[in-house]
Formats: sequence, C-alpha cells, structure tokens
Amino acid sequence: MPRNLRHFLLKDLGQAHPFRAKGGGGGKSPSDVLNRSGHAQALLQAIDLLPPVATDGLPGVYLEVKGRPNEPLAKDSLGSSGIALLRSDAEVSEAGTIETATVFATAKGVEKLRKKIEQFETEDTPHREKDGRLIPGRPKNANLVQSLAAITEAGLRALWRGPQDKFPADNGETHWEIWLEPEEVDAFTAQAAAYQVQIETDRLYFPEDVVVIGQATRDHIALAVRRLGGVRALAAPAATADFFDAMDVQEQVAWVEDLSQRTTYTGGANGGYVTLLDTGISRAHPLLAPVLLAPDRHAAEPAWGLEDVRGHGTQLAGLALFGDLTFTLQSTMPVTVSHRLESVKLVPDAGVNPHHLLGVMTRRAIDTVEHTVRRRTFTMAATTDEDTPHDGAPTSWSTEVDQLAAGVSGQRTNPRLILVSAGNTDNFKFTADPYLGTCDHLDNELESPAQAWNAISVGAYTEKTMLPATDGLTIVAPFGDLSPSSRTASWSSTWPLKPDIVLEGGNWAAGTVPPPMRHSDLSLLTVHHAYPQRSFSLTYDTSAATAIAAKQITELWSDYPLLWPETIRALYVASARWTPQMRSHLPAQPNKGSYARLFQRYGYGVPDLDRAHRSASNALSLIVQDVIIPYGLSEKTGGGIHKEMRLFTLPWPVEELRKLGNAEVTLRVALSSFIAPNPAEASRGSRYRYASHNLRFKLNRAGENAQQFMARISKAAEPAGPQVDEDDLWDFGSSRRDVGSLHIDQLTCKASDLARRNLLAIHPVAGWWQHTAMLKDGEPQVRFALVVEIDTQGVEADLYAEVQTTITALNAAQAIII
Repeated sequence: MPRNLRHFLLKDLGQAHPFRAKGGGGGKSPSDVLNRSGHAQALLQAIDLLPPVATDGLPGVYLEVKGRPNEPLAKDSLGSSGIALLRSDAEVSEAGTIETATVFATAKGVEKLRKKIEQFETEDTPHREKDGRLIPGRPKNANLVQSLAAITEAGLRALWRGPQDKFPADNGETHWEIWLEPEEVDAFTAQAAAYQVQIETDRLYFPEDVVVIGQATRDHIALAVRRLGGVRALAAPAATADFFDAMDVQEQVAWVEDLSQRTTYTGGANGGYVTLLDTGISRAHPLLAPVLLAPDRHAAEPAWGLEDVRGHGTQLAGLALFGDLTFTLQSTMPVTVSHRLESVKLVPDAGVNPHHLLGVMTRRAIDTVEHTVRRRTFTMAATTDEDTPHDGAPTSWSTEVDQLAAGVSGQRTNPRLILVSAGNTDNFKFTADPYLGTCDHLDNELESPAQAWNAISVGAYTEKTMLPATDGLTIVAPFGDLSPSSRTASWSSTWPLKPDIVLEGGNWAAGTVPPPMRHSDLSLLTVHHAYPQRSFSLTYDTSAATAIAAKQITELWSDYPLLWPETIRALYVASARWTPQMRSHLPAQPNKGSYARLFQRYGYGVPDLDRAHRSASNALSLIVQDVIIPYGLSEKTGGGIHKEMRLFTLPWPVEELRKLGNAEVTLRVALSSFIAPNPAEASRGSRYRYASHNLRFKLNRAGENAQQFMARISKAAEPAGPQVDEDDLWDFGSSRRDVGSLHIDQLTCKASDLARRNLLAIHPVAGWWQHTAMLKDGEPQVRFALVVEIDTQGVEADLYAEVQTTITALNAAQAIII
C-alpha cells in the first residue's frame, strides 16, 4: 500500500512514575585462599618493596595489581580513599584468565592498603545470626585481599591505553597523548618542561580527564609521570588516514549545463545544511555554487586556505546534493535540491594533522561554523587507523564526537546530528579467499571515531555488479552485500552496534591474481574540484556512503523540522533493513546470536527512505519526544538512586488489529538519546561507567495491565500477582539491543495479541550521572525519542485511520500529525 501519510508525533503523553531497578546483588566473590597468613605476608612483602613515597617526596606510586587465576579482582574495593583506579584489563595465560588493574596510590593509600591486608591476616568480622543459625565471621577485607595475587610498581606500559603495537619501541623523541587528572593539569604542564617534556597548547576536557599532547623520550615521560603524578593514561596521538585520489574520467561540460538547467534549488537560508568537515569544497563547479555561498566556507585552522586542493571534500559535496550522478546525468527528469552546503576544512592541503588532538580539531571546526544558528547535518569522512585496535572502546577523538553530539562540548550547548564514516579496507589485505573473511577480520575493525555512541556510523554495501565482459575480471561482492572497502565491528557486546547503517560505496574487480582493485564501472560519479578542467570524478568507499547518508538525513529533517537530532537518528536508522543477500548469511532458523555477524557488518542495514518519510494505512509510525529524570538522591542514604520511569499508553489501532486475528504483524521500537561520555580509563570496560545515563524500553505482555506491568519492571511499584519476565519474542534480544545510545528491536506476533500491548515504559539503568557528587548539583533531565512502528507486512488494514481518530480525541497539545 502506498506510503503517503505523514507520521504521528505524540507530545506530553508519558507519565512519570517512581522507579527502582530490580535484580542486582553483588558480584562474584573470590574463593578462599588455602593459607591465610601466607597470602597476607606475601602481599605485605610486596608492599615493602615499593618505593618509599613519603621519604622520596613522590606524590604517590603507580601500582600494577594482578588477580588470582580465574578469580574476580575486587577492582571497586581497590578504588578507595587514597587509591585511584586508572584502568583494568584481563590476560589469558596457561594458568587461566588473570584480571589486572593499574592504580595510583598516595602514601596514605599505600598505608591503608597495608592495614587492610594486616586486618585480613589477624582479624575476623563479628559472628551474626541468620534464620536462627549462628554464622561465623569471615576474615576482614576478605573479598579484596583474597582477590589479590601480586602488587608491583607499574611501568609506562601499565598506563598505555592505545594499541600495544603503537607503544614507542625505542627511546627517541615522540609525541604522547597524556590523560591527566583535571586538578593536576596546571601543575603537571607547568613542571613538565623540567623533565624535558614539551606540552602543546591544545586540550580536550572530559568529566574525569583532561587530555594534552606532550613530546618527550620514553625515559623522560616515565620520569615525569613518576615524579609529578596526575597522569591517568597514555596513548599515541592519532593521525587522519590518507584520502584516495579520484580516478580520471572524460566527461563533457555540456552534461553539467544540462543538469544545471534541470535542477531547482529550493533550500533557503533557514533550511537544512550539510556541513562537511573535510578537505574543503571548491565553489567553481556550477552544480555546487548555487548552494555554497562564499561566507559558508571555513577552515579549522585560520592559516589554511579555503579551496579544496585534494578534491575529496568536493566529491562528497556533489554526492550530498545529487547522490550518484551516474543515474542523474542519464535522466531527463527535473531535479530538486532542498538543502544547502557548508564547508569546514578539517584536513590540511598536504599531509595529515600532525600530532594534533583530532577531537580538538573537530570541535574547532564545529565552533567555526556555529556562529550562525542553522539546522545542520555534520558530516565527517575522516578517520584514523592509529587507534586500531580499539575493540569498540572510546578514544579521545570518539569521545569528543560524543560530547559534541550531546551538546556538552563546543561553544554552543545544543545537541548535534553527526555522521562519521566507518573507514576503508586496504585492498592489499585481500587474498583469493572469500572477501568477507578479510572484511570480518579483527584487524579490519571500524576506524576511530566511528565507534562514537551518539554519531551515526556509516558503512558501505554495493549494488554495482556490472563489468564489461572484455575485461576478464570478476566482481568481488555480490549484489546487495558488503562493499569490499567497508570496515566492520570486531566486537559483539558492551559497545554500540556499529556501523549503524550501510549505503552504496562501490564494488571492486578481481583478476586472476590478488589484490582486487577499484574499477570505474563499479564506482560512483560525482563532481570534480578542478572544474572546468575536469567536470566529473569517480568516488567510492565509506566516504561516498557517508555523503549519501548526509543527503538522505538532511532531506528527512527538512521534511520534519520539528524533530530533534536524537529523533531523526532514530527515525532514519530504524527504517533500515537487511537486503536478501545480507539475510542469506543467516541460518534457516536463526536465534538471537545469529544476528551478531549481520550487525557487525551491516548495522541495521540499508535505510528505506519511503518508510522513514511516510506511514501507510497498514504501516504507521508513532514518534515520541520526551524527557526523563533518570537519577536522584536517596532521602535515606543520601546516595544516588534511580528516580523515575516514563509510562506511555500509546494510541493503538485496537479494533483493526483484532480484525486481523491470527495474522502476524511486526512491531519495531527505536529508543534514542545522546549520552554525555566519561572516557576515564577505568570506564573503558563498562558501558555503565562511560555513559552519563542508560535508558531501556519495556513493552507490556498481552493481558498485562499497567499495575502488573510496572510491578514487573520496577521495585517501586506495588507487586500485583506473579512477577514474570517479558515474553521473549524480540528478534534481536537484550544483548544486541541494550548497548550504545540507540536501541532498536522488533517482534512479530499475532495481531490480536499486539492489540493488547500498547503500554511502553522507558526506565533508567546505571550511568555515571548516578554518582552522588553529580546529583548534588541537581537532578539532570535527559531528552529521549521513541519511534514505534506497526506493520501488517502487506496485509490490508486501516491502522492509520483508527489511530488518527484516537489522536483527534486527545488534547491538541498532546498529539499532532507532522
């Protein structure tokens, strides 16, 4: 049925209810050691071998702590008064998995740790009575002390948060990314020169860290770290990846003139903008000049010129306006361009950004254009492989992208819509083996900052499969599958599902001997930066896919200008579906785990623009924009607790669904909010410590009323009847859904059952905003967006009309058709 009906936007529909998370209990405790006294004495001897902090005038000592094989390390207990947990990790040996931690301990912290070990050796906790039985006391501090196997002074490698192969191999001068305690920044930077560490001026500010760049030898940085303290982590400064030069193509200037005459530019100054953070854009091309005014070209560094010398930015600009010109030029139909362009040169004309904090460069680029308030789609196809492997964990660049998207960084505090490319594969890595094996390999993971939670990460697929028979070549990727150039996620849990979506990025051609190569017939066509010498250029890879995504998203946002960036992200990504070729990699009866590989390659698939823009009579979308207060202070303890959940009674096509009876219908739910990040090293293994807040959605079961529903998911609700888990009908499941800041899942059930499932709750789980210190300054409000789609999968029904009637009966302030 035609999709020609505008979506519904529901306002002021959610009701706040007190919320307390269920479940929980402490983590696993280590097993008892065989020799209590001997274990304690070995740890005390290790402490005696540490440098005398107080007498040597040191601010403290960096310690590397190892746990016992296959036993949990009590990391939270380590991070007590006088001891700061900096990072945690795990290593696999013949003895088993050994957890490790790096901490910084002041003199007071070392003595406090010593006292806890001494108490463990000689003191017990009091006996207690439970259920009429006397339970003997345990050794004091048992969980902490029995989890420890070794304590030594940490070297530089223990502070290294970058890929291990990037650790400086020799003692020559090099650049270091230095993560500092915020309170220690001024002292460290002021005294660093005395240890021959030169500190550059750029800084990135995060909740628990300030990041600077220093230049020094390995020995000098080690001495400065030891004598000055305040360093939380070290890493290698990243550099942007090289851009590919465009292939030569001979096109006629007449084609440009023909397309110019067929094109109507409708975007006004108050409309949407694609803001390209790239190599600049050339205004000489007549297809770009009408929507790129001279004052709308900028550079992150004032000394840089504004012209596009490399050509990459101009290529993306053409795609962001017209898409792939291969098809547009051959058509005779009118073309409408409804948005405009802005350009910020983020990449210098020659080389790369040497030893800059790339997050600072990105923030500077955004600040440069935001002196004018506009609705912008920030688009960045610059990535780095210097942070690889990161395995999905945050880097300084990805964290700053998250901050900018959330509006907690930059001169303006507004949330931002940011697109980032996934990064490109080196074709020389490919052999004669199936290409997806190379794409899926661990060393081909998405490049930073594409793992940013709040950004839309764009990978590439391809439908370009036609080659001249005379070439003697074969295509690498089949129709509808992953483009060979697209990088994939190496992780399947903890960190967000990335990429979010895939779009056309071209295909490669293979001969009898590897490697495969790009081919003009398998590429996209766009404008050239050297017009009029050349009119058109070939382009490809995830950069091209990202520019096309920018076009589609900006057009969607122009269609629905009342929506927030968070909402546009949810609406656009939730419209995506996997192609039949992508789904062919699933088993005949897929379980939830079967989808992991698809998510790692394709995200949610290829966006469906008809679905994103319009509802149909038998397939409608309900959109909610609301706020929640996730955390508050306990009146009893003064500590941080969960504050509230939002309950929505959605206007539901009950009668139409009942008429469909046993026919299967699909419900798809998307929940989107922008988190404020905290990339402290101790947070790198936990999504709950990196994100300011984490939200989840729950749906009521068929026949479950509001009181029963709330009782099932919240301790704060009064139980009413047996407490049971939600029906396990979701296709993707919590392990895939409950990561990142965009959560999408779908279920297929009988229409008559879905008719009784119109209660949807949004509730918080843990986040670093739950810390007491944060809440003492006030209870933060969080914006979120919901997109709820009901689809009868082609069966005729008039769901839309019934919902529209229900909405008309609501207060006008609560719901509108947008």
